[in-house]
Amino acid sequence: MNLDGQARRTFGAGFGGVCLSLLLALLPGATSAAQPLRLATTTSIENSGLLNILHPLFEEVYKVKVQVIASGTGKALRLGRQGDVDLIMAHAPEAEQAFVDAGHGLARLPIMHNDFILVGPAADPAAVGATNSLREALHRIASSASDFISRGDNSGTHTKERLLWRLAGLQPQGRWYLSVGQGMGATLRIADDKQCYTLTDRGTYLAFRDKIDLSVVYEGAPELKNPYHLILINPARHPHIKAELAQRYAAFVRSEQGQRIIRDFRIAGEPLFRPALAFPP
Repeated sequence: MNLDGQARRTFGAGFGGVCLSLLLALLPGATSAAQPLRLATTTSIENSGLLNILHPLFEEVYKVKVQVIASGTGKALRLGRQGDVDLIMAHAPEAEQAFVDAGHGLARLPIMHNDFILVGPAADPAAVGATNSLREALHRIASSASDFISRGDNSGTHTKERLLWRLAGLQPQGRWYLSVGQGMGATLRIADDKQCYTLTDRGTYLAFRDKIDLSVVYEGAPELKNPYHLILINPARHPHIKAELAQRYAAFVRSEQGQRIIRDFRIAGEPLFRPALAFPP
């Protein structure tokens, strides 16, 4: 079987322009199955279960295992700078762009998006659900000193949370603001145990909804959009990385087949992510 030809037919549809040319230029050789493809990604993606659906098909075609290293975005980018992973899947746009601009990454490719939401106790003691803006929602939490759990782990979610407080003109501090240094799933469990407010991506919340007693108290603001990208590590900085295989993986995730898997992935009938690329229905 000619895997390069198959990659062109099956997985190549999602790329355009320079990215497609770069992909095809890097597909001349056979894939080595001796070592896994190392993907650094966020705990929010890992917790969602999406990769358990995406990866088996890619692994079957290329006879290679994808090793997922789940952490906050800050650590994922650090692993990329050190050449300890072959590519990154993250959701912190400014940090990602800085990573690429510094020459650590070849490209930053959109793959999907969802949104962030504020969740908290069903009783909503700060009356966040009665507000008309995200700024007002955050001010109500702060002014009432209602307990808020922050991931505090330099992840994409933590970065977004700090930005939202800043945009609201607030600097959260005091006993009501608890930084836990945990991934998204663990943070939701802590917020549930303490019946506190927290910021989460919608995908992880849906994956955990049946295990926790927290409700969505605020959603829908434009500032809460949550885009995800793949970042290809620069092989000129780290010649040992699996650049060709990383390109194949990117082509797969951004192909019509990969994007349909993302679109159709649901929990309890609700989609967790929306694909970044449009294909005919």
